[in-house]
Amino acid sequence: MGAESVPRREVVTGRPRPSGTTTAPRTAPVPHPGSEVFPEPLIRRQLKAALIATALLAVLLGLLPVLLRVLPFADAAPRVPLAVWLLLGVAPYPALLAIGAWYVRRAERNESGPAADAPAERP
Repeated sequence: MGAESVPRREVVTGRPRPSGTTTAPRTAPVPHPGSEVFPEPLIRRQLKAALIATALLAVLLGLLPVLLRVLPFADAAPRVPLAVWLLLGVAPYPALLAIGAWYVRRAERNESGPAADAPAERP
C-alpha cells in the first residue's frame, strides 16, 4: 500500500538558453526637460483632467442619496414611486456619458502634442 509517485511536470515555453550568457537589460533614453517628449507636463494635464472627472462623478453619485432623502416622496416606503426609479435608473447616465465624453476629448487633446495647446496664428 505504498503511495504512487506522481511524475514531475515541466512547462517548456522556448528554446533552452545557454546558462553562461546573459544580456544586460536595455533602458529607454531619459528625455531632458527641453525636449518635446518630456512627459511631465502631459502627466500633469492628464492627472488634472482625471481628478476633475473623478470629482464630478463623486459629486454626481454622492448627491443621489441626499436628493432621495430631501424629495417629498422619500417616506413612501411600501410603494416606491416612478420618480425614484427614474432618478436612480435613468438620470445619472446622461451625466456619466457627458463626463466620460469630456474626459476622452480632453485626453485626446492633451496627447495630441504641444502644437494643439498653442493658439492659432493669425495672418
